[in-house]
Amino acid sequence: MIRQGPSLYSRIILVIAITFCAGFVVLGAAAWFYARIAADDAYDRLLVGAALQIAESIYVQEGAVSVDPPFSAFETLSLSADDRIFYKVVGPRGVILTGYDDLIPARSFSETREPVISDGEYRGFPVRLASVGRLVSDPATSGWAQVVVAQTREARTGLAWDLTLKALLLVFAMTSLAFMAVLFAIRRALSPLTRVERELRSRDPKDLTPLDLEIPREIQTLVSTINRFMDRLSGRIALMQRFIADAAHQIRTPLAGLASQVDLLTQESRPERREQQLTRVRERTAELGRLTNQLLNHAMIIHRAEVAEFDTVDLVALARQTLISAVPLSLDRDVEISFSDPHEPVYIKGDAVSLREALSNLVHNGLKHGAASRLEVRVLIDGDAAVVEVVDDGPGIPVSDWQRVREPFHTESAGGSGLGLSIAGDVVRAHGGEFRFRERSDDGFAVIMRFRRHKEAPVPLDGGDAS
Repeated sequence: MIRQGPSLYSRIILVIAITFCAGFVVLGAAAWFYARIAADDAYDRLLVGAALQIAESIYVQEGAVSVDPPFSAFETLSLSADDRIFYKVVGPRGVILTGYDDLIPARSFSETREPVISDGEYRGFPVRLASVGRLVSDPATSGWAQVVVAQTREARTGLAWDLTLKALLLVFAMTSLAFMAVLFAIRRALSPLTRVERELRSRDPKDLTPLDLEIPREIQTLVSTINRFMDRLSGRIALMQRFIADAAHQIRTPLAGLASQVDLLTQESRPERREQQLTRVRERTAELGRLTNQLLNHAMIIHRAEVAEFDTVDLVALARQTLISAVPLSLDRDVEISFSDPHEPVYIKGDAVSLREALSNLVHNGLKHGAASRLEVRVLIDGDAAVVEVVDDGPGIPVSDWQRVREPFHTESAGGSGLGLSIAGDVVRAHGGEFRFRERSDDGFAVIMRFRRHKEAPVPLDGGDAS
């Protein structure tokens, strides 16, 4: 039973939507990361500029180091009303000249004019700190003075969010356009599947010809598989139709004959004639039973050729048992039955049921239509081949009829159903073997089945030694 699941289109869209959402989240995180870097870079320039201006205002007067921070140094940092600014100036001897005494940078400055930027926290606020040095040269006092300027991060965070939102709007717009383009592209890409579906739905149920459509390379395998399936189905249906027609034709004749014999029997009053009519009825009944069995066996062989799994079969054991089962307990003449084998197992890969049926039909045909006084079944090894021969001393089949007798419902002889050799040929073909005849000689006429030999014995289910 076929269960209907989500459509291929919805599955693809779901995967792409999840991918786009994941990409949007990743790009949003990247945008926030780079926006913070950009905001820090922009405000760090202002912070370092203010620190350098304060450092330039440091001077020495009458041997004392003083500082007069310019107003412009703080004006550039006060553009954000929410931000707070802290600073501290330390003289060469470690004396705090001005500012907040407890403002300590996270990283100590080096005795150069190169600024040191760091993050920190002051009075419960996350801050960004810039620390620069100023070399004081005076006979009375000399050394490096330090200027520390700190600013809270409100303005930086606001700028980072603004840059991130603008980037996300751009990413969202591009993602939306790309997603719409993908929807259109997938619809176009899946249109060949719709054409295949439409072609199959519009077909007559009896139309099993291959699909003839222009399709993309990606679904060629699918369409080729459908075509191969329809070709096999068409062949099977044709075989069944031919089999049913032939079977109906073949059964109609003996049924009509049987009905006629029964009518004559009911009208016959003389005992000797009634006995003759009963004998004919028995013969017709036996013929009809044999034909029916062969028809069923032929149908079984055709079916098993498609579904049966091959196992390792000992051809010697199978042939010996089949010969014993196929020879009737009584014959209308004396026939010498014999069996010969190479005194060792001969293995092939095959279906034991089909092989047994094929050999049984050959033995039956040999006894009924061929053997005058001798019939022999031989199992031989010929290099890499395993061979089964059914030999009899009858007149054999003329070479001109060899092809005809392989076909179903040929006339083997009087009373023949015409299926025995056809069944055997079908079984051999299903096993990849060769089915042929050998002309009448002093040894007799032979029907030969030749198979590829399998040299490994079957593995017993209980793990014991193979016998």
